[in-house]
Amino acid sequence: MTPEQVMTLAHQAMMVGLLLAAPLLLVALVVGLVVSLFQAATQINESTLSFIPKLLAVAVTLVIAGPWMMTTMLDYLRQTLLHVATLGVG
Repeated sequence: MTPEQVMTLAHQAMMVGLLLAAPLLLVALVVGLVVSLFQAATQINESTLSFIPKLLAVAVTLVIAGPWMMTTMLDYLRQTLLHVATLGVG
């Protein structure tokens, strides 16, 4: 493999990883901000109050976006394996 091919594969891997992690991270961020605003408004300082809603929101997001995430990952894996197969031996 040439250095350019290695860099292309690494770039694609990072982009797919970012694409797959983004929905979960954004949902956790939004829920965390909403819960923090609620805690600031009510002056409740309980750490588990912010953890449980984020956990539930991420779980729901996984259920909803899971098929898309799996399809995206399988497409990347298929593309990578086909690329490796075209390199040949020797």
